[in-house]
Amino acid sequence: MTIITVNSPKGRLSLEQRRTLAETLTDAVLVPEVGQFAPPARVGFQVHFVEREPDMMAIGGRLLTDVGPDADVMVIDVAVMDGDWRQEVRTAVIERVLAALADACGLPQPSPTWWVNFRVIDEGSWGSSGGVLPVLSLLDSGVFTEEKVKAIRAALGA
Repeated sequence: MTIITVNSPKGRLSLEQRRTLAETLTDAVLVPEVGQFAPPARVGFQVHFVEREPDMMAIGGRLLTDVGPDADVMVIDVAVMDGDWRQEVRTAVIERVLAALADACGLPQPSPTWWVNFRVIDEGSWGSSGGVLPVLSLLDSGVFTEEKVKAIRAALGA
């Protein structure tokens, strides 16, 4: 249902930070997506950590190797199935992702050089289990609140 990809300079995140983020980033999206904290829904979420050498990332037109060790650049890509993604829900996800990242990194607030991309994959464009996986087929799973089921059906015109 959701793939979260964290792109960071090599060595920026420790193993323990990645362990923490695997859980907290999942929940940062899961709760707004299904409308409640639902641990059984976690199986539908993947978090991928992609590390890049400092000479493979740039900010402000300069490679990180040239900027120095204080350059703290990360891009988090959140790809979700179509559903109830009104602006206030997207905003909540982005704020929760950035807060989880700051917390895992021991910072009082997110860095202004951490960016979150939020992408909605159109209904019928998500595949799993050998075929197309429509979000409507997941609504009876018991993890979505009734309010979320109604909002998703309304958003998809179903």
